[in-house]
Amino acid sequence: MSKLTEYPAFIKALKNEIRTTQVKASLAVNKQLIQLYWRIGQRILNQQKSQGWGAKVIEQIAVDLRKEFPDLKGFSKTNLTYMTAFARDYESLEIGEQPVHQLAVELPWGHNMLLMKKVKDLDERAWYMSQCKEYGWSRSVLEHQIESGLFERKGGAVTNFKATLPSPQSELAQETLKSPYVFDFLTLSKDYKERDVELQLIDHVQNFLLELGAGFAFVGRQKHLQVGETDFYIDLLFYHLKLRCYVVIELKNVAFLPEHAGKLNFYLSAVDDILRHPDDAPTIGILLCKEQDKVMAEYALRDINKPIGVSEYQLTKALPSNLKSALPSVEDIEQELG
Repeated sequence: MSKLTEYPAFIKALKNEIRTTQVKASLAVNKQLIQLYWRIGQRILNQQKSQGWGAKVIEQIAVDLRKEFPDLKGFSKTNLTYMTAFARDYESLEIGEQPVHQLAVELPWGHNMLLMKKVKDLDERAWYMSQCKEYGWSRSVLEHQIESGLFERKGGAVTNFKATLPSPQSELAQETLKSPYVFDFLTLSKDYKERDVELQLIDHVQNFLLELGAGFAFVGRQKHLQVGETDFYIDLLFYHLKLRCYVVIELKNVAFLPEHAGKLNFYLSAVDDILRHPDDAPTIGILLCKEQDKVMAEYALRDINKPIGVSEYQLTKALPSNLKSALPSVEDIEQELG
């Protein structure tokens, strides 16, 4: 008990901290809430370091704060545990600190909890934070992107963009593509056909667009093109709002073959000639294959003068083990708060 001799003064100061923040009004303002939670976490950390307090004291703090502020949510043991982890991860939230520190203040607390639980590397966490800020991801979207390993997959497709597109469009186009694409929302039999994938992607077009990434606008499936006296049909046609170009997607339920690139190159020439507006950038092609030999793909694209990317797709993917954490889940904490 001697370690807790400082506890009465500590809990009194903590209560005053909450009162002086005018918590009832400020909890509606995200930045003030995040800063308050960080300060609470810092106070707990400091006492743990200087007084040797163990983790169990957090439970007593939760009890005392709930008695003092019965109408306020957010002071459960699990939430205080997150506050302590938050203060441990970020030494300061002041302007001029690392980007991840500044971004943390701009995200809702639920997003921060999710990131603390599932993304340990701060550079990777900062990337997810920046995506949340730029595209307005909800927490459920953020969780999906983390669990699908988006950070590791971004920009991983084999392409010839550097040779076929001007800078900076080539860099943006490369960053836009992933490898592999994960279609974990599809339910297909073992011996599915390409058309089965195509139809289900359209049935789940919202999830498909989420996996493709920001900027893709759906134009159509089996888009008809007449070249000479022959009819051709593109699997999937999109328009990318940032790249300002058409994007042709061809699906293959087999491993990549060089002739796939040749056919897609033909489609890109046709789209550029028939559909492309003079102000549009060159049409980009994406081959989504069941398997990909990167060396073969690089050889196949080397002398093609149209921008093409080759990537694998997966229908399911298990949650990576490195995303697991000892911290309680966001759902656990919400259940406590409720």
